[in-house]
Amino acid sequence: MKSSLLAAALVAASATSVLAAPQKYLLDASHSQVVFSYNHLGFSTTTGMFSGFEGEIMFDQKDPAASSVTVSMPVLSMFTGWEQREAHFFSGDFFGAKEGDMITFASTAIEVTGENTAKIIGDLTMNGVTKPVVLDARLNQMGDHPMEGKPWAGFDATTTVVRSDFNLGMFAPYVSDEVEIRISVEAMQAEAGGS
Repeated sequence: MKSSLLAAALVAASATSVLAAPQKYLLDASHSQVVFSYNHLGFSTTTGMFSGFEGEIMFDQKDPAASSVTVSMPVLSMFTGWEQREAHFFSGDFFGAKEGDMITFASTAIEVTGENTAKIIGDLTMNGVTKPVVLDARLNQMGDHPMEGKPWAGFDATTTVVRSDFNLGMFAPYVSDEVEIRISVEAMQAEAGGS
């Protein structure tokens, strides 16, 4: 039987004990980023990022496909390296963002594709619109963190979203409607009995 991304993660995380319930991992905000890129008028590829967000990964040892991922990040945490661009993105032309507005992702299914890979299907909510997306995810590494001394996990994932699906399509197609997204996260095992 083919090993799964989640099963491999669980084996690494529970080498000395058998888990009877899903194990919670919390995202390490200082080492987790979402980087997005899009074509600008055919002249360049422009990038931006979100960081400092929150989320958790639940690993289910008995049924890896029943595991889950949830993430939330403030719209106003976006960083593009150019204040005027950020102000435009936060304006009514795009997000119309205000304090407290969030982008969220909640998985609805996990499809194992290889020993360390999976497709994570879920609902992305952005700008008040919810659409299904598929993340191509890879487990980079699991094991004890050399400085924290507790189980840690690292994942990368990619996807593409169509911004007009979220009512963010201003200037398309001159500015590409498709936005490439690259995600890299680290997650720490939650303390027993912790939230």
